[in-house]
Amino acid sequence: MSPPVLVRAGVPDDARALAEIHVRAWQVGYRGLLPDSLLDSLSPALRLPRWQERLASQSQQVWVAELDGQIAGWLVIGPQRDQDVDARRVGEIYALYVHPEFWRHGCGAALMARAKKELYSQGLTEITLWVLRSNQRACCFYEAQGFQPDGASKIEHNRDGVAFDEVRYRVVMREA
Repeated sequence: MSPPVLVRAGVPDDARALAEIHVRAWQVGYRGLLPDSLLDSLSPALRLPRWQERLASQSQQVWVAELDGQIAGWLVIGPQRDQDVDARRVGEIYALYVHPEFWRHGCGAALMARAKKELYSQGLTEITLWVLRSNQRACCFYEAQGFQPDGASKIEHNRDGVAFDEVRYRVVMREA
């Protein structure tokens, strides 16, 4: 049996570990879904300043999962960004990543439970998130958490022209 997952608020000292998880999760999870050149160019050192800024900001909530005292994953929630969604009722999960060494250890589920609890406590009744259409592992995880595609999709391009074909998932929350 796995030890319990501790979920806590992210703090500035977590920035380096979160940057490392961000990069490793992308490099392993998106291999075959995004160009190798993009994944191979990722670096925790380049992500670190963004994480330092994010952890210092009050506009988003960062939650960290620890397993056996080691940071294993993170989740970021905040106000709804989509114009076609009622931000008074619907919150958003901006990102959720777990280090590949900790996949299938309950970290993602623990982070998702915290997100639902936090957003529900803010008076919100639904949550949306965006996921790569081709990322079947993530889609299956979100569906197991009660999310379903809501019909919205988009294609965004990064500065190198790489296309991100995404679908939006949504869940209606019950009391957490």
